[in-house]
Amino acid sequence: MIKYEPAFEIRDLVGQIANSLGMAHIDLSRLACFRSTGSASRAIARCYALSKIWQQALNTKAHYIIEVISEKFDRLSDSDKEKVLIHELMHIPKAFGGGFRQHDFVCARNVEALYKQLKMHTFSAAPQNSILR
Repeated sequence: MIKYEPAFEIRDLVGQIANSLGMAHIDLSRLACFRSTGSASRAIARCYALSKIWQQALNTKAHYIIEVISEKFDRLSDSDKEKVLIHELMHIPKAFGGGFRQHDFVCARNVEALYKQLKMHTFSAAPQNSILR
């Protein structure tokens, strides 16, 4: 049986990544992150959107969820975790309206480009005397 629990540390990391990459369209107040255990999925992480019909039925705005699958995600290196989270964030369109960007845009080449941008931002934003990761 799959179990889900809020992943606040993932939410914090997603927020840092979104802010560092200038993803201003990501409304962090409407984005939740969960860690699942017990999944047989081949996926490392998944992104979910509250579709338009659900938004109307519940009289709410769009919300998104990023789920990391503990058995796969937790054993990744920090850089691979960041790349996975970038990948999931890229699925969220700029309209933040409940839609979903497909893999024609969300691809390894685009993830790698954003990861390099993230690392450049992290390096330039680091204090002079700090030890970089």
